[in-house]
Amino acid sequence: MNASKLFAVAALAALTSFGAYAGEADYAEHNAQQFTSVRSVQEVRAEAVQAAKNRNSEPAGSRVAARVTSNLDRAAVRAETVIAVRAGQIPAGELGLTL
Repeated sequence: MNASKLFAVAALAALTSFGAYAGEADYAEHNAQQFTSVRSVQEVRAEAVQAAKNRNSEPAGSRVAARVTSNLDRAAVRAETVIAVRAGQIPAGELGLTL
């Protein structure tokens, strides 16, 4: 029984070491890419500098709306609110709370 366990461990070790070397060879073989460019280093740097100057750090749609101006004063708005509450158009207190 001990011999079969030893044989199984040896076989497993041999397979894992073979797989590791095969994987390394495949990785190096398929990922070796060559890039060539017709642009000079100075052109790429100038483009990067221009992009940094034109960068906008404000996320899209984050602008705050312009302030709304009104002709009404605070006292007039409160008076209208009191009239609406008394007329039952606006619920007031816990009695107006609906669950």
